[in-house]
Amino acid sequence: MILFTNASILGTQTADIRIDGETITEIGQGLDPAGAEVIDATGLIALPGLVDLHTHLRQPGHEDAETVLSGTKAAAAGGFTCVHAMANTTPTQDTAGVVEQVGKLGKKAGYAYVQPVGAVTVGLKGEKLAELEAMYESRANVTMFSDDGMCVSDPVLMRRALEYVRTFGGVIAQHAQEPRLTEGAQMHEGEVSAEIGLAGWPAVAEESIIARDCLLAKHVGSRLHVLHVSTKGSVDIIRWAKGLGIDVTAEATPHHISLDHTRARTYDPRFKVNPPLRTDEDIDALKAGLADGTIDTIGTDHAPHPVEAKDCEWGAGAFGMTGLETALAVVHKELVAPGLLDWADVARVMSTKPAEIGRMADQGRPIAVGEPANLCFYNPDKPVTVRGKEQNTKSTNTPWEGMTLPGQVTHTVFRGRITCREGKVTE
Repeated sequence: MILFTNASILGTQTADIRIDGETITEIGQGLDPAGAEVIDATGLIALPGLVDLHTHLRQPGHEDAETVLSGTKAAAAGGFTCVHAMANTTPTQDTAGVVEQVGKLGKKAGYAYVQPVGAVTVGLKGEKLAELEAMYESRANVTMFSDDGMCVSDPVLMRRALEYVRTFGGVIAQHAQEPRLTEGAQMHEGEVSAEIGLAGWPAVAEESIIARDCLLAKHVGSRLHVLHVSTKGSVDIIRWAKGLGIDVTAEATPHHISLDHTRARTYDPRFKVNPPLRTDEDIDALKAGLADGTIDTIGTDHAPHPVEAKDCEWGAGAFGMTGLETALAVVHKELVAPGLLDWADVARVMSTKPAEIGRMADQGRPIAVGEPANLCFYNPDKPVTVRGKEQNTKSTNTPWEGMTLPGQVTHTVFRGRITCREGKVTE
């Protein structure tokens, strides 16, 4: 039995929270501590365990960058109790056997629920549909499908995928990138790319795919989720689509709401990401979209890489950044501190809504008696300087290296077990 005392639930109600087994059994003032491990949560914000729809765990096939164990330890350190493992592994998560393997690795690790994401197409090649129904009917119960890292650019194939998942309530999570418009692209297309001589990545390459797919989703009556939205135009299109009643949801990443394309002037590949860092105008639009509900979720797009893939010149560097351990503090800095979101909104965009999109019945639940004990406790008054080598992920490619963020996850509880205690992952 565990008793957290004096926690600030969603930043408002101060109360004690009792956990017995895997369930929240009592919430109130001055609860009896007899028989319980008592943890003083004074000054801590209590949130439902965070849910990430967009995590790269790399296993199988790329264990030099991350494993399910190391990735879920990073998740626990960041307050996450559920992560969706993207399909770009080797072999690709495009069959029932592979997604079941990833799910088993998650259960063995025990630090967070690992929900495999199935590939839309075989081998992420964009040529023919993967075994979508078989993955859904497998023990992994896959409901989200994505070729993330690759866009399903063929409109006919995208239509068929949307039609197929509609039959069982699934969702296609699209990486919106028109490949013909981004050949050789290295960063956002704009004045900085022209100044420093790197090939530009136009906003329209993202926006054109989002507009097309919203119309396809409307046409077939299916669910679409747009990954890592990065431009003002994309936010406008999604807002328009929602106004028409199209069943589309979208996410923004911590890095796209906080870092802009001027970082590329350093030629440091830590700032190289897909889609690229954009402009201040785009950042402001993403923040406004999160505040008004146009953008539904924060997705980390946690993308670990081995040292040699980032400790090199920009052109040779891999796209991607780590993000699980810094996400909540970045959201605090960029959205809560300026008053764009309150802590209840944070619970919505980082827990409740992603769980709903991913059909995770026991995740993202309110902090209430009888609910699963999946919780995150965050100290908003404990600044932390980010050091990649000190994080739990196997990789060090954090774009916030050396930067100070305003707070820290102190405790994470997954199914009644403390997986992070006083900022340290438990063994």
